[in-house]
Amino acid sequence: MTMIEIKKATLSDLVTIQNISKQSFTETFAAINTPENMKKYLQESFNTAQLTAEINNPDSPFYIAFWNTEPVGYLKLNLGDAQTEMVEDTTLEIQRIYVLQAFHGKKIGQLLLDEAIKIAQQIPVNYIWLGVWEENNRALQFYTKNGFITFDKHLFLLGDDQQTDLLMKLKIS
Repeated sequence: MTMIEIKKATLSDLVTIQNISKQSFTETFAAINTPENMKKYLQESFNTAQLTAEINNPDSPFYIAFWNTEPVGYLKLNLGDAQTEMVEDTTLEIQRIYVLQAFHGKKIGQLLLDEAIKIAQQIPVNYIWLGVWEENNRALQFYTKNGFITFDKHLFLLGDDQQTDLLMKLKIS
């Protein structure tokens, strides 16, 4: 029987987070972005120094999803000043839910989102929010199905390509 487990990550998980980040981002976006922009983004966003700083930030917890014992995805949250934008004082940002493509359709993303909602209820916050590339239809459908609504948009730089992210939020009761 397959067992899915979610564990809070520590700095000892750096390489795992780095590998999942690079692989899942490439699987999702390489076909629709230039190799140069992909390379630049991967180097800037997922280098050892950057990820070390993120993992060491107590306001940016990471949670890794394991399929049996294999790491297959992760969740990165941002609280307070760690949020990429201040939407409201009482919000929690989901900066990343990354799942390896081979594990899409196995409810890993749903379990990671459920973990974020559980954490948001414990804090508590009024909203969870996130940014999704306007052309990432799979992610937009997933978040809409889970009750997120679009409330704004912002620019996202992938290499030298300016893209538009839709900002979505979910009210936490």
